[in-house]
Amino acid sequence: MSLLVKIFKLCVVFAFSSTFFIFCAFVSISETSCNADKKEIAPVITSYDTIKTYTNPVGGITDIGDPYVLKYNNKYYLYATSSGIGFKVWQSDNMVDWKEICLALNRNDIANLWGNGNFWAPEVKYLNNKFYMTYSAIGDNGKMKIRIATSDSPIGPFTNWSPPFFNDDSFSYIDGDVLIDGDKIYLYYVKDCSENIINGRHISQIHVVELTSDLRSTVGTPSLILSPSQDWEGINNDWQWNEGPFVMKHDGLYYLMYSANVYNSADYSIGYATASNPMGPWVKYANNPILKKDLNLKVSGPGHNSVTNSLDDKELFIVYHTHTYFDAPSGNRNVCIDRLYFDNGIMKVQGPTRTPQPLPSGDVPVIVKRPN
Repeated sequence: MSLLVKIFKLCVVFAFSSTFFIFCAFVSISETSCNADKKEIAPVITSYDTIKTYTNPVGGITDIGDPYVLKYNNKYYLYATSSGIGFKVWQSDNMVDWKEICLALNRNDIANLWGNGNFWAPEVKYLNNKFYMTYSAIGDNGKMKIRIATSDSPIGPFTNWSPPFFNDDSFSYIDGDVLIDGDKIYLYYVKDCSENIINGRHISQIHVVELTSDLRSTVGTPSLILSPSQDWEGINNDWQWNEGPFVMKHDGLYYLMYSANVYNSADYSIGYATASNPMGPWVKYANNPILKKDLNLKVSGPGHNSVTNSLDDKELFIVYHTHTYFDAPSGNRNVCIDRLYFDNGIMKVQGPTRTPQPLPSGDVPVIVKRPN
């Protein structure tokens, strides 16, 4: 009689809460004799966790600044001050886990060849089947200037589209933010404190100007809309900042978020102003800042933000940077996200946080294997 071997595999899966356990037993039986020894392999237990939370900072991204997130086709694209020759782009399915893709804009591309360093604060907007990146860099006259580049894809390559704005004067301009409001387009930007000296003090101020529909040139005269004016903004210091504008519309009112104090200070924080018209007048919220350092959580310098939606568009999230090294604030910063909401017209941030937070609504929980 030939040797027959039968292998029986029994897997029992226990599922409870957010943890899964899988138990597998393997038994081999020899039928040469009813008295033959049975050989058993020790049970193998594998467990899984279902991740339903995130913890700041996200994505393991460091040595960046000024994060901007674009949501497009149910994916997220993050751009930041991140390279001496342009801007990196990261991609995510959930706003939490990020993968670096490529250099979205490279000044060494033959179609660009502009910018002599200080590639700062990229923002990308989608309009008429094109992606428009607003950014600043050192121009041909040694001053910071703002340009707009275009691409057919959110990951680039982006090539310069507009001439440098305000290229004929000796001031530096940074932190461009484009607002598309119906058939009107506006550029918010900062006249940098490096050359903007008022009564002996270096002061960064936020301006706005209308753009043509092709985003290549300005319309009319720029307007000064924000200057340092509240105590938390260091209004008695020789160097003062209102910078990093981001404008959004909610229930018919315009909200301009901005950062104050110097980028490498623990006191770098976020405030906002409101207006009924994109050109202003703008009124600062009396209880600014709405996002600031937290010594207990070791959060330093939260600032220069953008805002995006959750996957199901039910929640708003503020995307901002904090200092990677709490005890040594510098240009090395990381990426954080927290919930942003409105309470009777007042903008509020549920943060800063460093403890586990629920995933953005619409995100699919991630199942991960526990280490044995």
